[in-house]
Amino acid sequence: MNNTLRTFVLLAALTGLFVAVGYILGGPAGMVIALILAGAVNAFSYWNADKMVLRMYGAEPVEVDHPEPLVRSYVQDVLDLAQRAGLPPPRVLLIRSDLPNAFATGRNPENAAVAATTGLLTRLDRRQIRGVMAHELAHVRNHDTLTMTVTATIAGAISALANIGLFFGGGDRDRPAGMIGTIALAILAPLAAALVQMAISRGREYDADRAGAEISGDPEALASALQAIEHFAHQDINHTAERNPATAQMFIINPLSGQGADNLFSTHPATANRVAALVELAGRMRAPAVLREKDNRRTAVPTTPRGPWG
Repeated sequence: MNNTLRTFVLLAALTGLFVAVGYILGGPAGMVIALILAGAVNAFSYWNADKMVLRMYGAEPVEVDHPEPLVRSYVQDVLDLAQRAGLPPPRVLLIRSDLPNAFATGRNPENAAVAATTGLLTRLDRRQIRGVMAHELAHVRNHDTLTMTVTATIAGAISALANIGLFFGGGDRDRPAGMIGTIALAILAPLAAALVQMAISRGREYDADRAGAEISGDPEALASALQAIEHFAHQDINHTAERNPATAQMFIINPLSGQGADNLFSTHPATANRVAALVELAGRMRAPAVLREKDNRRTAVPTTPRGPWG
């Protein structure tokens, strides 16, 4: 099963979970209402989820003539990398946060946006920042941004629906789920949604690492950037991400506290595994260059003057 078909199946599973929660809470009528809501959520996500996420994190647009030198360099590098990736220029935004991180969003490359935190610009060097933004542009080129934004919205809606059922529907004995069932649902439904998010997100992070390294031509820069972001990301709490955990999958490194490991419910692969894959990629990218250099030396015409005996 290719990545696109696999993602479609998982999105369908996430929508089906939303409808199942509606049935358990409200019977056939609840299922119909949930089905209608699922269609509305998907339509809303397609057209508006990117704007909602950017507003949620207070992302502000920045231009190449920004007065701050670090921001100017950031915008210039994004536009340069987008050109190298064969993409239209995306909207470039800045999030005022000391925690280094970045994400991309948008329903397609023509409507894409990339956002980085001020912490990313101040704590990483320019080479590392280019590696991070190349990774985000790889998500845009791979059309991951719509998928990640839609899954974040649906997963959040599942959690909200389960909580609504807990507070307002658990005591109705005529419904398929009584109080105990509703409490179990409020716990298990978000966990199931998180598992689907994990299944969608992990493979796409590896793909974006590889494609981003090819766009920037510098896998080791991205590898060192991932290590630096991992080091700083959990030194403080990202309160917006903690209030909206479904959006965590959008970031290059999981912004939720205590989520640094490659565990069952993490939407990101372990950073050490990603770094190892990038180091291996760097070796493969370096090998042809070394061989070309050897071939050039072997076939080069000598330029030193020759005597009568050669």
